[in-house]
Amino acid sequence: MENERSYNILRVSKGAETRSTILRQAISMASVFGLGGLTIGRLATQTSMSKSGLFGHFGSKEALQFAVLEMVTEDLTNKVAQPAFEELTGERRLQKLFSNWMEWIGTDQHPGGCPLMSAFVELDDQPGELRNFLVEQQIEWLDCIRRMAQKTVSEGNFQSGLDTRQFAFEFHNIGLGFNFSLRLLRDPDALDRANIVFNNLIRKART
Repeated sequence: MENERSYNILRVSKGAETRSTILRQAISMASVFGLGGLTIGRLATQTSMSKSGLFGHFGSKEALQFAVLEMVTEDLTNKVAQPAFEELTGERRLQKLFSNWMEWIGTDQHPGGCPLMSAFVELDDQPGELRNFLVEQQIEWLDCIRRMAQKTVSEGNFQSGLDTRQFAFEFHNIGLGFNFSLRLLRDPDALDRANIVFNNLIRKART
C-alpha cells in the first residue's frame, strides 16, 4: 500500500512537471503567434509530443489558452508584484514594482514580447471566458499600483489629494510603450526612455 501511494505521488508530480514544461513552451509560442495562433497541432510539433498527449493535459485549445493566461499572470505576480511588497515604503514598492516589470517584459522567456500585452489587443473585442479572466487580472494589477501610490500619499511622500487611479493609468502605460519600443521598433534606448518617464511620473506625484 505504501509503495502504491508513493508511486501515485510520483506520477502526479511528474505529470505536473510535464504540464508546466508544456505551458512554458506554449507561453513562448503565444508571445510570438498570439493566443489565436497557439494550436494543439503547432504545440505538438514544438514539444515533440502527440496531439492526443496534449489533449490529455488540456482537453481543448481553449483550455490550453486559459492555462497559458493563468501561468503568465502567476509568473507576473511571483516575479514582479510579490517582491515589491517586501519593500517597507510605498515609494520603494513602486520603484521595485517598476524595475521588476521592465525586466519581466524584456525577458528572453518572451521572445515575441509580453504575452499579456498581445492578449490585450487580441481579446479586447472577443467576449468570453478568456477576456473576462484577463480583465479581472488587469483590474487587480491596476489596483495594486493604485494601493502602492495611496500608501505613498499616506506616508507624506506623494502630494495629498493625488489621483492615484490616474497615477496607476500612467504607470501602466509606460509598460505598454516600453514593450512597443523594445519589440516593434527595436529601440536600444527603450529602457532608458521608460525610466525617464517613470522618474517624471514620480517627480510629478511629489510636487
